[in-house]
Amino acid sequence: MTASQTAEITGLYRYPIKGLTPEALPRVTLRRGETLPADRRYAIENGPSGFDPEAPAWKPKIQFLMLARNERLASLDSRFDDATNRLTIRNGGEIVATGDLETAAGRAAIEAYFSENFQPELKGPPKVLSGRDHSFSDVARKVVSIINLDSVRAIETMLGGVAVHPLRFRANLYVKGWPAWSELDMVGQTLAIGEARLEVVKRIVRCPATNVDPVTAKRDLEIPPTLSRHLGHMDCGIYAEVIEGGEIGVGDAVAVEEPKLV
Repeated sequence: MTASQTAEITGLYRYPIKGLTPEALPRVTLRRGETLPADRRYAIENGPSGFDPEAPAWKPKIQFLMLARNERLASLDSRFDDATNRLTIRNGGEIVATGDLETAAGRAAIEAYFSENFQPELKGPPKVLSGRDHSFSDVARKVVSIINLDSVRAIETMLGGVAVHPLRFRANLYVKGWPAWSELDMVGQTLAIGEARLEVVKRIVRCPATNVDPVTAKRDLEIPPTLSRHLGHMDCGIYAEVIEGGEIGVGDAVAVEEPKLV
């Protein structure tokens, strides 16, 4: 290993409901072939999508409420409790909706809030969707998303020194220690984090969701066009699949494994 191949996890997040608040985690156990526990476990359907919870299959994100089109979602503070399956949504510090997402009554309470407060963005009745262990990811495979903070700093330079909040990228892992953009060349390589192993499978093409400030809920930057002008592509971050499980946490080292000699 070289120093440039080793990074450190500075932030670890899951997103229980697609498009809603990231939840910081100190440590988490990764399992082979799975996302972070409860990551994108639920989504809010925006008009009929054809999603069947008994036979869950990937659907494009345009079928759901999402930051790329519905930036007001960032103004909500949501928290999901694993023990009770209860989602609590606050706006301005006040609880505006709460419900057990595994009960019809609980889902109806959440749906009623969006029905009343997200017109005219709705293309049909909003519906809370769950597919058991299905993940409503932007990609069809179950992945862990990783953002290199040095690449975020490079974007700030491209924007003339404007601060870019890393949570704009809604990653699971945020790491420091890799040179800017070096992660984009890691596709096909294996990352070692303690006992866990992740295979990098894809670069992340950024969408307009990154233009939304996660604190102010304002669409105030043009990150994908900026990437395109400066780099000739709109990629920032990588997707990885868990190929060996293990516990990971903030402060852990992320090493690029050297290929085994045969």
